[in-house]
Amino acid sequence: MRPLMLLGALLLGMLGFSGSARAQAEEQALVDRATLTLQEMMGPADNTGDARALLRNAKGVLICPRVFRAGFFIGGEFGECVLAARGGGGSWSSPAFYSLVGGSIGFQAGLQDAQVISLIMTERGLNAILDSQFKFGAEAGLAFATLGRSIQGATTAAVGADIVTIGRSRGLFAGITLDGAVLSANSAAMRAYFGREAGARQVVVAMELHNPGSDPLRGALMRLGGPESGGGSSAAPSGGTPQGSAGTGRVQTESLPPASGGRR
Repeated sequence: MRPLMLLGALLLGMLGFSGSARAQAEEQALVDRATLTLQEMMGPADNTGDARALLRNAKGVLICPRVFRAGFFIGGEFGECVLAARGGGGSWSSPAFYSLVGGSIGFQAGLQDAQVISLIMTERGLNAILDSQFKFGAEAGLAFATLGRSIQGATTAAVGADIVTIGRSRGLFAGITLDGAVLSANSAAMRAYFGREAGARQVVVAMELHNPGSDPLRGALMRLGGPESGGGSSAAPSGGTPQGSAGTGRVQTESLPPASGGRR
């Protein structure tokens, strides 16, 4: 009887480990897609210079690799996003995970598949996202700006905004707008990615948790949002104490300061 009990416990443990690894792989895939989205939207193209100038001054960045919107009289928006914040010495935090859900009612029909980056320009904007469920366009006291993918003079258009959203879309809807969409922290995703319960503030402000799989994203933020948004070392990342699995290595890495020690 005892051997059977031991075997059962072993099988349950293996199943639990398999489920945890699979969940973490899903979150890592989202982080990898966010890295590629950042590189594609703020890469070396001539028309992204203003966007990179905004990133250099941003307190944080919310990256949604895919926001899917569909509607026929009743519409909705759905997406998974990651949030990172700038820390001391120009470093960036590991990502916190968020879900984006929105809805609208009206005469509409079409599909939209968008990549969205929201640059958080002020501490007020960052705290609003971290403090509770956040509703785009409806938070009292916050100023929002929405820019097209290739807008020139974006730094001027965004003056005074707490959050600046830049999007690239495909489909039948024209333009990008997140007004009315609700952003909520995804606790289950953070637990899977870091291997323990974690709040968004612990990850992006206190920088208590780190997964080395996020080092390519942190490196891209440093490279594209640094004083000189080009170049960068190809050395392996040296992030904080690992709390999760290693990255996939599908995106470029940078030499990084530790992702611990809090923000400036």
